[in-house]
Amino acid sequence: MKSVWVVDDDQSIRWVLEKALERAGISQRSFDHANDVINALDAGDPPPQVLISDIRMPGPSGLDLLARIKTLLPDLPVIIMTAYSDLESAVAAFQGGAFEYLAKPFDVDQALALIQRAMAQSAKPLPIAAEEEAGVPEIQGHAPAMQEVFRAIGRLSNSSATVMITGESGSGKELVARALHRHSPRAKKPFIAINTAAIPKDLLESELFGHERGAFTGAATQRRGRFEEADGGTLFLDEIGDMPSELQTRLLRVLSDGHYYRVGGHQSIKSNVRVIAATHQNLEERVRQGLFREDLFHRLNVIRLRLPALKERREDIPDLTVHFLARSAKELGGEPKQLTPAAMSYLASLPFPGNVRQLENLCHWLTVMAPGQTVDLNDLPLELRQEQVVAPVKSEATVSGMATAWAGTPGAVSHAHWTDALAETVDALLLTAGTANADEEGVHESLMHAFERTLISRALHHTGGRRIEAAQLLGIGRNTITRKIQELKLDEDTPAKPAHTTAHSV
Repeated sequence: MKSVWVVDDDQSIRWVLEKALERAGISQRSFDHANDVINALDAGDPPPQVLISDIRMPGPSGLDLLARIKTLLPDLPVIIMTAYSDLESAVAAFQGGAFEYLAKPFDVDQALALIQRAMAQSAKPLPIAAEEEAGVPEIQGHAPAMQEVFRAIGRLSNSSATVMITGESGSGKELVARALHRHSPRAKKPFIAINTAAIPKDLLESELFGHERGAFTGAATQRRGRFEEADGGTLFLDEIGDMPSELQTRLLRVLSDGHYYRVGGHQSIKSNVRVIAATHQNLEERVRQGLFREDLFHRLNVIRLRLPALKERREDIPDLTVHFLARSAKELGGEPKQLTPAAMSYLASLPFPGNVRQLENLCHWLTVMAPGQTVDLNDLPLELRQEQVVAPVKSEATVSGMATAWAGTPGAVSHAHWTDALAETVDALLLTAGTANADEEGVHESLMHAFERTLISRALHHTGGRRIEAAQLLGIGRNTITRKIQELKLDEDTPAKPAHTTAHSV
């Protein structure tokens, strides 16, 4: 029976995987050095069915081992693990032929499921990754949502498929497009970006496809369009949702048959361009409204890559802040400024509607405007400090109002939405916990009372004040709801019972 080989210099990781594999009845073998794996294969040991390896170890790295394994056993599935979850590692792993990329810390059950999936199918051989350019990676992030983006870029690294990138404004869609180009077979050819919403409608056609001399007033010479400039490379069409309808038709023609004409031209030009489109809008809704061609939508939506908003990856805010402060300091020729823990915690709690771009601009502002090298809460821009309430909640009624907002209307507000609001409120309250002005009741007790008060009062409202029905809806006992009503002083808020009550109504 073939086994799973685990390679990691961290004994605790080896032990956890060993125990998980043993429980699943899977034979396993562990190594703490990549060379030991190669020596075992060279000695004629039966090869494993799956190899799972750390990426950073003393001696040869996991990527070095991956490259060697692919020359010896090209069909062997290799899972790469790393605690350094960056884009370069993910892309290099997939380009080197890795079956999957597993970021630490990982869920043991998910890791086991991944190993079992690798055992069930053979990995397709992929070309070994070319040596990456040195320098700072173009995209940063350790949040799980960003790991999914890195995985997608890695999987697309040997493809020229059309990609649609969606995400809020300022979330970094062009950076993702550039990463897709840089890690593609077209990397040595041009990357051309154009914002279709920033160019007047009358000029956009010429901008995209070029024009012949005399095609219109002012066209004194022939001009190459962006499709020609990007020949052999990648054309990034940002804000594609705002493209005029007549140009949507021309773009569809290019994507359909690969040919186009310059404005005023009669000679067909062959297009050899990979198109990557991006939008912050809901294109499906624009299609329903008749503002975007459905056939073009399906042409562009071959592979969709959603870029998370910054509020969905709050754990990345501290690292991004340090990065942007260092970059701003380098541009201005000074020392990077540092944020106090309170200021950093506050930044991580903000909604950042402008996403990464807003955070980058803020860091540049702090580099220029903050008076000292250490940035505290009071050094942040006034409008940013007013964006979120930092003062403690003074009364249960106020907290109840917040809880009502979190809960929202059933079916109208998603679970993620109200928990995001809850997280922001908790972050704000924690900043003032323990201060002289803090609520004596405590953050946990205040919020729990607010939550229970809202939950029970809405259930009673829904049942017209009938406690047994409300308790049944909430999944609690009659005595519990009666006690809670008394503790939370909800008697006076309970709606009047209907005049005609049934025998079992309370």
